[in-house]
Amino acid sequence: MVTAPGRSIEEILAAARRRLRRLGPAEACAAMDAGALLVDIRPQAQRAAEGQVPGALVVERNVLEWRFDPRSRARLPQAGGYDQQVIIMCSEGYTSSLAAAALQDVGLHNATDLAGGFLAWAAAGLPVMPGGSPPLA
Repeated sequence: MVTAPGRSIEEILAAARRRLRRLGPAEACAAMDAGALLVDIRPQAQRAAEGQVPGALVVERNVLEWRFDPRSRARLPQAGGYDQQVIIMCSEGYTSSLAAAALQDVGLHNATDLAGGFLAWAAAGLPVMPGGSPPLA
């Protein structure tokens, strides 16, 4: 039997999730009310098809670390520093786990993700609005 090099994506995802205290939709909503920043990393086509969460900051996945690293010249004004609670949201909660772990790698120790993603948020009956093309951060 030949052993494949590296780890499978399932192994990588499991390792990322072991580092996170993932939030369900109601917990994420309460955290937003308390000042946490919900960051939507879905591509524009998914946001348009599925809808959006009012108050979420749109930052597509390919620039996330640069926009939130406090040392980056490309960081956003909303990037409040290493202690900020940032909740990453994708469509179903897979990519967001990897992205939240990447933010932890740059020092944002309170980064986590929304378990189940946007679809779980919408299924929980939490506020959504039609998709569109808001300005990207």
